[in-house]
Amino acid sequence: MRVYADNAATTYLSKTARDKLIECLDNYNGNPNSLHTDGQRTQEILDEAREIVAGCINAKNPNEIYFTSGGSEADNQALLSAARVLAAKGKKHLVTLNIEHHAILHTMAKLEKEGFEVTYLKPQLNGIVDVEDVRNAIREDTALVSVMFANNEMGAIQPIPEIGAICKEKGVLFHTDAVQAAAHLPIDVQAMNIDMLSMSGHKFHGPKGVGILYARNGIRLVNVIEGGAQERGKRAGTVNVPGIAAMAVALKEGCDNMEVNMSKVRALRDRLIEGLKDIPYSQLNGDPVRRLPGNVNWSFEGVEGESLLLHLDMYGIECSSGSACTSESLDPSHVLTGMGVPVEAAHGSLRFSLDIENTEEQIDYVIEKVHSVVNYYRNMSPYWEDLENGTREHCIPEHM
Repeated sequence: MRVYADNAATTYLSKTARDKLIECLDNYNGNPNSLHTDGQRTQEILDEAREIVAGCINAKNPNEIYFTSGGSEADNQALLSAARVLAAKGKKHLVTLNIEHHAILHTMAKLEKEGFEVTYLKPQLNGIVDVEDVRNAIREDTALVSVMFANNEMGAIQPIPEIGAICKEKGVLFHTDAVQAAAHLPIDVQAMNIDMLSMSGHKFHGPKGVGILYARNGIRLVNVIEGGAQERGKRAGTVNVPGIAAMAVALKEGCDNMEVNMSKVRALRDRLIEGLKDIPYSQLNGDPVRRLPGNVNWSFEGVEGESLLLHLDMYGIECSSGSACTSESLDPSHVLTGMGVPVEAAHGSLRFSLDIENTEEQIDYVIEKVHSVVNYYRNMSPYWEDLENGTREHCIPEHM
């Protein structure tokens, strides 16, 4: 049996998105920046995509939607814009979490080298930040708060509406990386007081290589890519209209069917969690309730996550040991250690990210094989032997 359980890394291209992609490749080959008929017909497709995306997140105006190459570019542009524009007003302080995606963390590090000060908040052990910590971190010179909507590794959903309200009250810009949340959780940028938001098409069954930056009207963006006047002069490069159009219909399809789809995925997630609970000295990472519908991040003490990952792959089970962006690193997850999970437990973690294509039969198969593989590696591990005979102390309780 083959079980694809790595949807947080990337999702398959939906039939709706594929059909739209082919339609545009076959019929809309003009450059939307051209004034001739083919160009203007293609511009209409681009305008339609912008309207669709704006509707899905309740943006006031389609012109608040900018198309990018993905979530990482959108994150970079949001942070660099807020920092560099507001630095002229003496605001050179930024606030984020220590468990953010590296598109945020690396950009923050870049800005620190340019003289900005960054406050990295640590979430609670459940992966969720205390809103009062956010409030207390904001200063007179704070330009931006950036908090991920839902974490890509352990699935915790942050209190976005509450953080947005605090930022509005304090007069500080609020950005959220919603790459994992889009089409999986309700998003209303107006009600949630979100000023900038990032999304990526391939996380909700759209094509790879296209993304979205929402920037509220009145926010001045700086260019990350220089060149032509595309995207109202804020993102140079010939526009990938087929990819954008396919991404927009995938987003709409996901949002239109969100309640039904996520109810099914949530049930599969809970079935998997229940099936792993009886493995001793193992634990669920992240809040058990306020988490992404399809996310199960589990630590197994005394076992290396990479070994589990490769062995499960031999059984046809495809999952991950953390973010796909850092999957070749041997370091423990910065997300898990950043929220207080012991390093030994973080090293033995797996992430299963489920979707509507998964079945109860697949989940039961995963449960069976995870039990088998964990026992196999523990039985041959000198480290596990030390834990069992008391030479070392367990870092995870026998039963959570």
